[in-house]
Amino acid sequence: MKIIFLHDVPRVGKKYDVKEVNGGYAMNFLLPRKLAEPATTKSLAMLERRKKEIAIEREVQEDLLMKNLEEIKDKVVTIKVKADERGHLFAQVHKKEIIDGMKNEHRADISEEFIILEKPIKTIGEFEIPIKVKIAAEGGASKKSSFKLVVEKI
Repeated sequence: MKIIFLHDVPRVGKKYDVKEVNGGYAMNFLLPRKLAEPATTKSLAMLERRKKEIAIEREVQEDLLMKNLEEIKDKVVTIKVKADERGHLFAQVHKKEIIDGMKNEHRADISEEFIILEKPIKTIGEFEIPIKVKIAAEGGASKKSSFKLVVEKI
């Protein structure tokens, strides 16, 4: 039976793949759980339209991301945290806190997956935070940027 996957199914297929699977597997597992739908001419046409929409949406997102990367360059984000007298933090600074600081101070939106932390931030000080983004439109090439993070004691 030919089906269109609506969700990723491990070791079987990824979202929007069109595959031929065993009829019993499709009827008893994939279709009742809404993991897939039968591949009819109407559903295949809708799939092609959806793929085009996704491609356009991805292109717009990448353009926006490139503008954000240019804006972020050389920015400084300050985070205030609790620390002891030697400058060691009680809890490390997470990517989410860095992203929230960037949104609050500079109104720039970055995804957690793009921030690269070599090691956890556990002390007060200044840190260079690299950002690496893979651009699908450019054949998987990656763009890099960075900003400065200042961790201060409350």
